[in-house]
Amino acid sequence: MASFDSLLDKDGVRLTVDDAIATVTLTNPAKRNAQSPALWRALAEAGRLLPGTVRVVVLRAEGKSFSAGLDRQAFTPEGFDGEPSFIDLARGSDAELDAAIAEYQDGFTWWRRSDIVSVAAVQGHAIGAGFQLALACDLRVVADDVQFAMRETGLGLVPDLTGTHPLVGLVGYARALEICATGRFVQAEEAQRTGLANIAVPVGQLDDTVSELAAALLAAPRDALVETKALLQGASDRTYEEQRVAERAAQGRRLRDLAGLSD
Repeated sequence: MASFDSLLDKDGVRLTVDDAIATVTLTNPAKRNAQSPALWRALAEAGRLLPGTVRVVVLRAEGKSFSAGLDRQAFTPEGFDGEPSFIDLARGSDAELDAAIAEYQDGFTWWRRSDIVSVAAVQGHAIGAGFQLALACDLRVVADDVQFAMRETGLGLVPDLTGTHPLVGLVGYARALEICATGRFVQAEEAQRTGLANIAVPVGQLDDTVSELAAALLAAPRDALVETKALLQGASDRTYEEQRVAERAAQGRRLRDLAGLSD
């Protein structure tokens, strides 16, 4: 397979592809990778630019913090250059406000596509939008200095960048409510214990651990992993009997494919 240099590098986001592994990097460490609408659009563009050869997407961030969350400039009257401020958005119609937030969410939705496995490598602060971006991925490997926090409620807002569904799925309703309502920090030990993190390692081992995990994911045949991911993603919405039916159908497709009998 061919290797690619940078396919995207703008607005605090860089996408590089090397064979079956893509890396999306947050590249504004001076601002602790604070997020903006332009960054969210760049994240969405990164998803659209992924070549079909990619099987694993690694999300990482430069600097000591993964992401300190939303850039507070969004709440100022002037907002960002060339962007409506959040105050301006609030003055618009319900339909306009809904459309704007839906566009922001696009940068967070593609990470769980069935044809890829996404892995977030998280160090330092992952707050608000940063926490939700880590939650957008299938898997999370965290450094021992990680500090997750959902601070939106304390600002009079709600988490709206697709983070509430995976958070409840990972830690349950009661703990998710407590994390969001208090805005407290969740550190590495608790993150691993409660399922927020798959692996917690010393910060100096983060990159190597993620590389090893990516290699292990690539060792499985692609079609089998795609089918398995789809089975697991739909399991919570199916009854036990419905899941049995889905398993049989998926296994039938795999056996026919292995036997060379697929359509």
